[in-house]
Amino acid sequence: MSENYTQMWTDLGLDLDKHDALLAVLGQAYQDVFLTQKNRPKSMEYFDFVMSEVHGLRIKEIVDARAEGRPVVGTFCTFVPEELVLAVNGVFVGLCSGADFGLESAEKLLPRNTCSLIKSAFGFAIEKVCPYIEASDLIVGENTCDGKKKSFEQYKDLVKDFYAMDLPQTRSVEGKALLKSEYMRFAKKLEEMSGKKITANNLKKAIAIVNKKRAAMHRLSKLRAATPAVISGLDSLLMNQVYFYDDPIRFTDSVNKICDELEERIKSDEAYMDEKAARIVVTGCPMAVPNWKLHSIIESCGAIVVGDESCVGDRGTQTLTKDNSNTLDGLFDYIVERYQTIDCAIYTPNPTREEHIKKMFANTKADGVIQYSLQFCSPYQMEAIPLENTLENKDIPTLRIDTDYSAEDAEQIRTRIEAFIERIQD
Repeated sequence: MSENYTQMWTDLGLDLDKHDALLAVLGQAYQDVFLTQKNRPKSMEYFDFVMSEVHGLRIKEIVDARAEGRPVVGTFCTFVPEELVLAVNGVFVGLCSGADFGLESAEKLLPRNTCSLIKSAFGFAIEKVCPYIEASDLIVGENTCDGKKKSFEQYKDLVKDFYAMDLPQTRSVEGKALLKSEYMRFAKKLEEMSGKKITANNLKKAIAIVNKKRAAMHRLSKLRAATPAVISGLDSLLMNQVYFYDDPIRFTDSVNKICDELEERIKSDEAYMDEKAARIVVTGCPMAVPNWKLHSIIESCGAIVVGDESCVGDRGTQTLTKDNSNTLDGLFDYIVERYQTIDCAIYTPNPTREEHIKKMFANTKADGVIQYSLQFCSPYQMEAIPLENTLENKDIPTLRIDTDYSAEDAEQIRTRIEAFIERIQD
């Protein structure tokens, strides 16, 4: 990092020795996974810079925002409406939950057969190594799966101010009413924190900012469908991950610059990878920084990830929020309508996810689908088998991968992916 942020990290209460160890591992992993790629878009230098300063300059910006009286809201889930946070001039950030850190400490509070994402969230909080947690004025936990819901009963004691948000499990009239009441309750919490009222005017402005961010990712998704591919799945995953950390306006501009470059690559027939490379859509559990394991293995096997049906991917960005209402209540209805379209496995039934995957498969000209589930993530593991059967019956080759954040099964996964690539290229 270009500056010394030691005093800032100390003021935030981080364990400096453990934090230094984390940054060393993260920096080496980034070097090995991303900077060894060939023929990357030049505009990806911005995201390399973001990652080099992910615990530095971006945290300083957040600390400075707090000093200006702007509330900082940390979240784990795409169901938490960024629009509401921006409407009170707040800062919306994702929290650390993508690596096995503090696993031993986490397992003193959680069963061993808890998914890696939840254990990671606990490990980062207990070990005091995530500056996003420590810099947040409010941490929002959403009751998606049972694991999160019950674990939050303990997690709330690890952080300064914790807020639990309930979510519906069905796309029913009753479910919609619950979601609206929860979002309105959350809005009141934000107003109390910030001292600002959410109005139709400032909410419309916030919706516009988030819609532009999502639209930039839609543009990227369409360009990933180019044949031959013009960008790696790893770099696309990185952009989807940074989506949750960066300043939204700056992020939008940076993604659009990359898309401009990719369009020029398409015009000049400058490919990232050979046209014969197997094209893969990855679907399933979200992949938070620094969870690059599956994409790294897939692309080291000579294939290319051309689509991500994930909360850290197209599922999290696929729908814009309508804003053609001049009333606050009308805009809340549009926000609820938008977030109810998320194809999360918490919904039962969840047929739209299947349709979304089939559409992505066709649009990206993919050769196969890999389902990624974290071990002990019941919602996605439960959906995986019937989804595989449905896709295979539609002649869409599918592979199920159940894993965690460790590297212990990497070679086993590699062997299975190599066999899958052989199958879809026969």
